[in-house]
Amino acid sequence: MGATERVALDRLVREVGAQVKVQYDVQRTRLHAKAWMFRRRSGFSTAYVGSSNLSHSALLDGVEWNVRLSQRANRALLAKFEATFDTYWSDPTFEDYDPDVVGDRDRLDDALAEASGRSQHTRVTISISGLEVRAYPYQQRMLDEIEAARKVYGRHRNLVVAATGTGKTVVAALDYRRLSEEAAPGEHPRLLFVAHRREILQQSLRTFREVLTDPDFGELYVDGKRPERWKHVFASIQSLTTYGVENIPPASFRVLIVDEFHHAAASTYQKLLRHLTPDETLGLTATPERADGVHVAQLFGDAPTTELRLWDAIASDLLTPFHYFAINDETDLSRIAWARGAYDAKSLSNLYTGNDARSRIILSQLRDKVADLDAMKALGFCVDVRHAHAMAEAFNQAGIPSRAVTGETAHADRDDALADLRSGATKVIFAVDVYNEGVDIPDVNTVLFLRPTESATIFVQQLGRGLRRTRTKSVLTALDFVGLQRKEFRWDLKLGAITGQSRRGLIEGVEKGFATLPSGCQIVLERESQQRILANVRDQVSRRWSRLVSELRTLSAQRGDVSLGTYLHETGNDLGAVIERPERSWTRLRREAGLEAPVGGPLEDVLLRRVRALAHVDDSERAAAYLAVLAGADYESLSPTEQAFARMLFFSLYPDGGGFESYADGLRAASRETAANQELMTVVDLARATQLRLTVTSTGTTANLPLRLHARYQREEALAALGWATLARKPTSFWIGVLHEPKQNIDALFVTVEKSEASFSPSTMYRDYPISRMLFHWESQSTTSLSSRTGLRYITGSSTVVLFVRARSSGELGTEPYTYLGPVELVSYQGERPIAITWRLQARMPLDLFTETTAAAP
Repeated sequence: MGATERVALDRLVREVGAQVKVQYDVQRTRLHAKAWMFRRRSGFSTAYVGSSNLSHSALLDGVEWNVRLSQRANRALLAKFEATFDTYWSDPTFEDYDPDVVGDRDRLDDALAEASGRSQHTRVTISISGLEVRAYPYQQRMLDEIEAARKVYGRHRNLVVAATGTGKTVVAALDYRRLSEEAAPGEHPRLLFVAHRREILQQSLRTFREVLTDPDFGELYVDGKRPERWKHVFASIQSLTTYGVENIPPASFRVLIVDEFHHAAASTYQKLLRHLTPDETLGLTATPERADGVHVAQLFGDAPTTELRLWDAIASDLLTPFHYFAINDETDLSRIAWARGAYDAKSLSNLYTGNDARSRIILSQLRDKVADLDAMKALGFCVDVRHAHAMAEAFNQAGIPSRAVTGETAHADRDDALADLRSGATKVIFAVDVYNEGVDIPDVNTVLFLRPTESATIFVQQLGRGLRRTRTKSVLTALDFVGLQRKEFRWDLKLGAITGQSRRGLIEGVEKGFATLPSGCQIVLERESQQRILANVRDQVSRRWSRLVSELRTLSAQRGDVSLGTYLHETGNDLGAVIERPERSWTRLRREAGLEAPVGGPLEDVLLRRVRALAHVDDSERAAAYLAVLAGADYESLSPTEQAFARMLFFSLYPDGGGFESYADGLRAASRETAANQELMTVVDLARATQLRLTVTSTGTTANLPLRLHARYQREEALAALGWATLARKPTSFWIGVLHEPKQNIDALFVTVEKSEASFSPSTMYRDYPISRMLFHWESQSTTSLSSRTGLRYITGSSTVVLFVRARSSGELGTEPYTYLGPVELVSYQGERPIAITWRLQARMPLDLFTETTAAAP
């Protein structure tokens, strides 16, 4: 809106001495403050929450509604208010404002002019300003995952998948800046950036110059422009082909970045990729799954390294919000043949084509859900060519100008159809095998799903055709015409792809409505559709054991003996389906499916019930140590560090000590249980291979501990690593959230951010939450005073305080592990019984944990 007046901020700073912070990016959701707190040392602080702005009309003669809250009567609400304010205040996107700094004044004036529409120039996304470019949270998550792929898993071909217009190039530039910082000081690694259009190359070069704060960085090789230095080249694939890829020495560039990588299956790109031998290759694409059936992720181990999640993009105002309607079309698909994860296309076409009753439902719902058909620009996704032409004919007869465009349509005719859609001459294009990827159609404001979309990836791609932001589009309307589906159809995957909800969260969403969607989004399930979808999701979430057995029996009949990893990949199940409850295990599943499994001994059931306790292992050193011990390594012959890992494994398997007199006895007993031992090793391997998180070696007084920053640990592992758990003092005897280990003079704090009344008493509902990725607010036990020995250790720094944090106590695999955030140092404290303390972390909290704990905070 640009309603802020700079003179008011200037007076607040100069005359009142206030500290002011400003978020300058007008493209982001604005902080529209409607709540004010006045702190008083007397303990009678007051807050006002309501509709009033700090404006003349609101404060004097406007009709406004406000609520006054006092700290004495509404302590919890004011505490939440304060925590939220602290989180905003510590957010790096809010920057200090000083009216006596000319740059601050000019920057604020420019931002206000742009927000209010007074700016006389078109805003460019990036200009050579000399200001440091920082990653948005969603971009930082992607950067973290790329770094983890390289450093943890040794993957040096990485694919970034994100919708057009969401900042993929900025991610690539920030990643390159990080590689530069890791190289020799003052040097940028030799870079080749490849795209197929001059405009992409020019904008990308500008982005890199801004991120690197180097206006001379890089050279263009496109449309007759040739590089002179050949160190950092932004080249079109056409120019490289003309020059001759074979004339470029294979090791010329250390970093290769290919934009719009979905073109990489083309022969010209393939020749380049085969010829060059860079240290790092980064592919950028909005659509990894092409209409011709080629999936470019096959060049990257069959999966993207990182993806911009749909809900993150919408919440960040990068994409248009959507209104999704699931509408019963009164068709019965339960008898349609199903093979290889999809319906038989010919049978679907026979059911849909010429189905006048279904066409009438579609037209009726379109008129009901789309307010202005004249302004509609729609894509309808059909089964096959015959279906697309039938739908176009039905719509034309109903007075809605429409065209069918398929893989058989000539390219010139496809272009004409798009031009007619943009101009309004055509209202709907019914598509088959086109427009899933690679074509930018920002004008689309309505999407019609006229066939069941079995692939969640394709569903999101098709939805994404209408999610590009434009000035004239406030929302995308998506109509999904669904009938009675086969039980194999995965509604949980489809809805999960657009909501980010867990399977169990989907049940509540389908039943009660999706309350946590990004602002402006809506999912509407008609009553009959809702009941069918709910039954389907419940069936998938319940993951009936009999179904898992049947799936394994069928798969093994086709493929022979299969591993756990193969079974999960082929069936689409996750590990939780097999081990989510103590009585479930891969060993039991194999036996009931008729596959071979070694005969179990007296400890098999004990060990199989603890398999879940190893499903979180996410650092290579610990995983390797666990695997070595499970393979039979003798405890007494291990190094001190390896023995520490072995004790962590011991208590993971036997939290109560198992009745063993030595660690060696318990570990040997586990290795003799062949079937259970194999399953434990398999789960450790799967966990390490599938959890992309970069863990860091701790420094200082905790460097000797077998703990890595940002790795996840169950309580038993952490207690063993700290030296607290022994055969004489079992982890099962630890039930409070703090401990002091005098031998190492360590105070360990175990924090669960989300506190339910069922698990926490009123005296333990402490206010623990992240203020930022570097600051954490924590409250001591309610009995701890400033003068107590414990309180003195906290506030004087006489011990090393380490922090373990988790969002909630339980998840789909039972007890949730803690993330180790390492040593912390005191920033401030206030009060006592409990003492409220702000800690500074040794390293930034992982972004996913920060996001999750912020959402779970009281």
